This record gives sequence, C-alpha cells and structure tokens, in this order.
Amino acid sequence: MATAPEHGSAAAAASQKQKEINDWLPITSSRNAKWWYSAFHNVTAMVGAGVLSLPYAMAHLGWGPGITVLVIAWVITLYTLWQMVEMHEMVSGKRFDRYHELGQHAFGEKLGLWIVVPQQLIVEVGVNIVYMVTGGKSLKKFHDLVCHDCKNIKLSYFIMIFASCHYVLAQLPNFNSISGVSLAAAAMSLSYSTIAWGGAVHKGQQAEVDYGFKTASTAANVFGFLNGLGDVAFAFAGHNVVLEIQATIPSTPDKPSKKPMWKGVIVAYIIVAICYFPVATIGYWAYGNSVEDNILISLEKPVWLIAAANLMVVIHVIGSYQIYAMPVFDMMETVLVKKLHFPPGLVLRLVARTLYVALTMIVAICIPFFGGLLGFFGGFAFAPTTYYLPCIMWLAIVKPRKFSLSWFINWFCIVLGVLLTLLSPIGALRTIIISAKSYKFFS
Repeated sequence: MATAPEHGSAAAAASQKQKEINDWLPITSSRNAKWWYSAFHNVTAMVGAGVLSLPYAMAHLGWGPGITVLVIAWVITLYTLWQMVEMHEMVSGKRFDRYHELGQHAFGEKLGLWIVVPQQLIVEVGVNIVYMVTGGKSLKKFHDLVCHDCKNIKLSYFIMIFASCHYVLAQLPNFNSISGVSLAAAAMSLSYSTIAWGGAVHKGQQAEVDYGFKTASTAANVFGFLNGLGDVAFAFAGHNVVLEIQATIPSTPDKPSKKPMWKGVIVAYIIVAICYFPVATIGYWAYGNSVEDNILISLEKPVWLIAAANLMVVIHVIGSYQIYAMPVFDMMETVLVKKLHFPPGLVLRLVARTLYVALTMIVAICIPFFGGLLGFFGGFAFAPTTYYLPCIMWLAIVKPRKFSLSWFINWFCIVLGVLLTLLSPIGALRTIIISAKSYKFFS
C-alpha cells in the first residue's frame, strides 16, 4: 500500500508535468505581453479584407439601415468584448485562457466543450481557408496589375505561393512571437482602408450615381439585404481569439490583466471605426449601388496605388491567418500531448502545424468561392461566438438581477444575435448556389 509521502510525490510530479506542458502550449507559454499587443492583435483579428466589401453591403442596405447596422454592430460587439475581458479572471486565482474553458465554467465540463469548441473551430478554420483564398486572389491582382503582358497564372498557384510563407510562420511558438507579424498586419489594414476611402474621395461622386435598390426584383433585393446584413455583422468577429490574447498578458491581484487588455481593446475599436466607417460611407457615396464587391476594383486607377493596396491586403491576411491559427494549434497540441500522450517538442509541432497549413491550402484551392460557404456556416458560428454567447455566459455566471439594465441589454443582444444567426445564412446560401453554377474544380 502506498504511503502518504509517496502519494504526495506522485501528485507533485503530475503537477510539475502539467506545468511543463502548459509552459510549452502556445496560449499559456508566454505571459509578458503589454497592453499595445492587445491593441494590434485585436485589430489584426477583426479588420479583415472584408472591410473592402462594406460599400457593397451598404449598396444592399441603403443609407439609413446601412449606417444603423454598422453602428449597432460596433456598439454590441464592443460590449460583448468587454464582458469577455471581465470574465477572463472572474474566479479568484484562476484564468480562463481559452474560450472553451469559460464555456465549461458557464455550462459544465462536457456541455461547455460541445457548445463552444465546434463553433470556435468553424470560425477559426473557416477564416483561415478564406484568408488562403483572399491572399491568393490579392497576390494574383497585384501580379496582373504590375505585369500586363505576363502569361496568365491560375489562382491555385497564387494560393500555393501565399501558403508557402505560413509553413515557416506556423512554427513560431506562441502569440507573443507573432507580435511583429501582427503589428505589420494591423498597420497594413489601416493603410489599405485609407487608400480605399481616400481614392473614393479623390474620384468624387460619380455621374448618375444611384442610391436606390440594386435590382428591380423584390426577391433579389431581400436576399441582397440579408447578405449585406451578414457582411456588416461578420466584419466585427474578433471575439474567438480575445481570451487567448488576454492570456498572454501578465496578471497579479493588484494589476489584473483586464486593465491593460481593455486599454488595448479601446484603442483597437477606435482603429476599427477609423477603418470601417469612412470606407463604407465614402465608398457608397462615390459609387452608389454600382459599387463592386471590392471597392479597389471600382477605383481601378492609379494602377500603382491599387497594386500597393492589394499587396497590403496580402501582408494583412498573413498576420490574420496566424492570429486565428494559434488557438487551433493550441487545441491540436493539447489533444496530442494531454490525451494521446505524444511527447511535446519540435517534431510534434512541425508535423501537426505543417499538416494544418496544407489542409487549409488544399480546401482553398478546391473551393475558391469559400467566402459564400463561410457566410453560410459563419451565420451559425460567427454570430453566436461574437454577438450572444458572451451574453448567455454573463447571465449564467454573473446572474444580474431580473429586469435590471444589464439583464435587458444582454437579452436584447441575444435576440438580435439569434435573428442574425437565422437570417444571414440565407443570403450566403444564394451566393453559393449562384457560384456553384459556374464552378470549376481546381480553378
């Protein structure tokens, strides 16, 4: 029979092994980030190349509904982000370093995993595949703009070129090690957004600009409205990585991580507003309902500036890909090391992460209209994890008084988010059907 000291030494050894694993895993291996890391990580996570389609969304929504939806989305997502920052250390002496850990605390060990992990993976893996497509398309646009007489190269090859840098960057161990990439990405998002609305101001309001409905068909206008709603709603979806970003900031009882994290979030949201609102409103003002789904296509000239903007988009989505991939790497490595008992180390990381990058690249090459699929699946995952899952967890954990202001605000967000989940995929489904008609495999 084992003695008490033996029991104690076994428990201490297990605890030490657990600590060593946590010190190796990407999310918990480094906790020395500053508040400005939070700012540019959040900008990189949130401001996708989708900002360039906001004028197109406005063309479907119209002036009044478009600006209203933009403002409401900005306010609600800032509120739900604040909730997540607050809940990160809600239990004394414990940090919820991952979204699913907070879900497990709110809904129970098993149910929390089943509610959060599938939705988080749909968003993160989906975004990574879309960024593969976006990076490849922007590289192709850049190539076509600067080299008119060159031979036409298939989009598949550009996606492969874009993927090649991720095989290297994916080996960076944690969030802090990708901070330089993330900072460059955040700077690029501000730059190409400025080029987009600055170019529209320079071009001025086009002759015979029309702010009416895009088509005469009521059905097409309704589908377009829902698609526009989805475009705006999903433009604010950085919540899937917010707890993982906060996990990198040091925390003590005197200086909890929520203070520097919130400071970074405020700066990030100001930058998001500077990127989104001018692009959406000025782009729509200049071109009306004839604006392209990418404002840079509408601008056309000067060629060198549009080419530069496309290169900026490439640099931005390189950083965004890594921000969204890091929690996936953490989940993969946690399962491999803790459940399947693989030894943690360079070989495991090299094989697992390389396979993940290869998988996202192959899917992107096979289905280059994945943006429509993301809008469809994203409706079931983007909206919950961003708009109302934080509110449900807040009601479950904080338990605000019934019919209090906090209770009303959270239920308002939940109802709005559920409507978004149900309605926005409808427009995306139509996009998929239309894209599939002219679809060619490995295009």
